[in-house]
Amino acid sequence: MSSRNLTAAHRSLAFGTRLRVTNKHNGRSVVVRINDRGPFIHGRVLDLSRAAAQNIGMVASGTAKICYEVVASK
Repeated sequence: MSSRNLTAAHRSLAFGTRLRVTNKHNGRSVVVRINDRGPFIHGRVLDLSRAAAQNIGMVASGTAKICYEVVASK
């Protein structure tokens, strides 16, 4: 799987910022790169690409409680 597919949208973080996103339910994590703006749905902080969501086991549910930390910023 190409790392360029491991992306996410965030309302204000700089494009290119890398985040470690962890699914609180199962402890799985993935590093993603911010490449878009959003999500624009109340209560949501990140919108992950399908590849990133698959990596942390949240494709079936569509949403998950997560925590994230900046690992590299632009």
